[in-house]
Amino acid sequence: FRSLELLEPLLPSLKMPDALALEGKNVSLAHMALEQKFFFKVYVWSLYLEEKPQANADAVSVNCVKRLQFRFLRHVTREQLVDAFRDGLASNAAMRGGPMKQEMDRLLGSLKDVPAGGELIITYVPGGGLRVSGDASHGLSVAGKPFADALFVSWLKQHPIFDT
Repeated sequence: FRSLELLEPLLPSLKMPDALALEGKNVSLAHMALEQKFFFKVYVWSLYLEEKPQANADAVSVNCVKRLQFRFLRHVTREQLVDAFRDGLASNAAMRGGPMKQEMDRLLGSLKDVPAGGELIITYVPGGGLRVSGDASHGLSVAGKPFADALFVSWLKQHPIFDT
């Protein structure tokens, strides 16, 4: 029971809303997970979608409002964020060259130190593109769906929401 007492101060940070209103649409929590590095709880991430996916590929391909939201449980430096994003996004061949790499570099340039309790919010809106906001970013917009798809593919490849 001691471990439950240790987690108790984190419980407010671990809770995410079941639904959000974004861009006039209702999105529902499709998945949520706690990420740890060694023994340290680093962040809680959640995926919100307008439509419930049946597979990881559905979560990427569906052209609806979707959001990846990260709530950090400890201070994370800009360098740590950049390294994590670079590692994760570089695993996607589409991000290694041309316009996608340029957009990835812009995304990395938008990142900043994030305090414990801070957030990074990545939202895709059909016709409006990808927006990056929150305490961990200076803000960024990327037009179109291709970069958003590449980012969501990279994330869901490393953090699948289905066992397929």
